[in-house]
Amino acid sequence: MKDRSLKSQIRITIVLIVVSSLLATLATYAAGIVLFYFLQYKHIFPANYYESRLPDIEAYIRAQGAQLLEPGAREALERVIPLKGMDYQVVNAAGERLYGSVSEPGVGERGEWIQRLNTTFPAKGKFVRMVPIVDELGRLAGAVQLTYELKVTPADGSGRFWIAALLAALAAAPFVYFVLAILIFTRRFAGRVNRPLQMLMEAAHQIKRKNLDFELPYRSDNELGRLCAAFSEMRDELKRSLFAQWKMEEERRRMTEALAHDLKTPLSLVLGYTEALIDDAGTNLAEKQARYLGIIRENAEKSAARVRQMLYVSELESSGSGPNPVPLRIGTFIRRKLSHYDLQAHQQNIRFETEIHGEPEAPVRFDPEMVERILDNVITNSLEHTPPGGRIRMIVRVQPDRVFYEICNTGPPFSKKDLEHLFERFYRGEEARGGKGGHAGLGLYIVRQLTAKMGGTVRAYNSEAGEACIAFEHPLHAG
Repeated sequence: MKDRSLKSQIRITIVLIVVSSLLATLATYAAGIVLFYFLQYKHIFPANYYESRLPDIEAYIRAQGAQLLEPGAREALERVIPLKGMDYQVVNAAGERLYGSVSEPGVGERGEWIQRLNTTFPAKGKFVRMVPIVDELGRLAGAVQLTYELKVTPADGSGRFWIAALLAALAAAPFVYFVLAILIFTRRFAGRVNRPLQMLMEAAHQIKRKNLDFELPYRSDNELGRLCAAFSEMRDELKRSLFAQWKMEEERRRMTEALAHDLKTPLSLVLGYTEALIDDAGTNLAEKQARYLGIIRENAEKSAARVRQMLYVSELESSGSGPNPVPLRIGTFIRRKLSHYDLQAHQQNIRFETEIHGEPEAPVRFDPEMVERILDNVITNSLEHTPPGGRIRMIVRVQPDRVFYEICNTGPPFSKKDLEHLFERFYRGEEARGGKGGHAGLGLYIVRQLTAKMGGTVRAYNSEAGEACIAFEHPLHAG
């Protein structure tokens, strides 16, 4: 059945549910009949029980004859008639009621009941038997009207319980068996369907974890089997594509690293000779020469800084080493680090505001070199984009196991495109935040890589006041 199509499996499951519940119901009915057979005459009377007593009662009536018309014969007659399920009336030849278990008349006119003597006829949902009373001379002296029903009745107190239980069981059996069959067969069907689905879900999780070395052992000639086969083909194609991408990325990284190394030496020579020319000439340089040499030195320094940044990114991507936590106090570390930017902020007429919440002087452990590199990139970026007279706001929240940093500036807010690509490698940002001197687009990429290595996260957003904000966090270890 595993290789059948899902449509066929559903149809077969429905047929099995109906057939099994029907067979179980018929078996229950058969068992009920057998049980009823063993219970009858002990706890339960069958439907024809009172009708089967009629011959004995009629024999007694014929034997007693006209004596039954006397009131004293009532007690003996009622010992013969089973009053629990049968009513009676004794009438004389004129049709007048003498006594009985019911008070209302039921025999009708004389001509009518005489015609029904020794017959059984229905009346008001019951059956009536008219038994004649004949005297010693053979004349009609009266009649006994016996009324009963054809239905199962209890023989004693427990009989009522058995009847109710048996009827309830027989009535509930089809529904109970139908529900049980649904539960059993749908569970089996769900088990057959869930197994490949669970495999597919686990395979999807493996892909999410960037693990493509897994197998899908499910094999079947139906929709699920073909789906698993298609998923395996997708995995193989994805593995090939990722391997090719990885090779291209590795080649790019090596080329970038080689290029940075190749540029490092000539840039150092350019910068060194430029500074030597400036120092040797002293004040004898013409204004134009001094300006040209200054431009050469400034751009050589920028290029050297870009090369160092590219080398650091290459090292960061290729290195598998993690953070190196050391014991320190966050408050002291933050204040010392921010003091490095006081002069630059003062020269650009930018106001620094710092808030530290929590317990900044509690001894903790983290990698200060990584955090310094993160702060250098974020704060340098903020100084570059904050106009004169603006503000850079830094809030640090220290918790027992983590520390959160929020750095906002009053420069142009991030665009929608910036927020989507800001932490990507070589992304330079929208024109409004392009920077005055240009940059390599590696600073915030380095921030993302470092926070990930520390086990933290970073995000960019615009505050309600229109500030451009970078927030990051990383775990702390007890000092």
